[in-house]
Formats: sequence, C-alpha cells, structure tokens
Amino acid sequence: MKLFAAQAHVLHTLASGCALKSHRHLDERKEYRLHPLDVASVDVSADVMTFLKYHGLIESNKKFPVASYVLTQKGKTHAAQKDFAGLSSVTHFN
Repeated sequence: MKLFAAQAHVLHTLASGCALKSHRHLDERKEYRLHPLDVASVDVSADVMTFLKYHGLIESNKKFPVASYVLTQKGKTHAAQKDFAGLSSVTHFN
C-alpha cells in the first residue's frame, strides 16, 4: 500500500510511542491531534485519519469526548516494514 508522507509520519510517530487523539467539541466539531513527546501537538487532517482507519492501520478506544488511537497489528506490521528516514521533519499533517 502506498502512503503519502503525512500518513506514513502518523504511523511512524505512533510506532515510536506518541499519542494520536480525536477531540470532539460540544458544537460537534472533531479535531485530530498528534501529540509527539518532544514538540507541541499538531493537527492531523480528517483525510489522513479516514485513510488510516479505512485501511485498518489504526483503531480507536471510542471514548468521548477524547478518543485515543493506536496502531492495529496491520499498522504495526506496515510501520515496521517501511523506511521512515527523513520523515521526522514533517510537522504539519493537513
């Protein structure tokens, strides 16, 4: 499966122990945020999230109002097979 840089970077950061969360607001807005360990959290586009969920690479704990996402076994396998050199400079995922 071919991943764009933003999709691959989200997998890489999850594999390295960072957190990926969706934040639902009272006005029904939903924001996806990646929480790296060493920098401020950044937005992740809904398109990136849709792709990763659709292909079974991540799954949610389905909590409200903040759900956490983790790599599935398929996502872990895919992340382990990819070379992520150079992706660490990507800091915006929209």
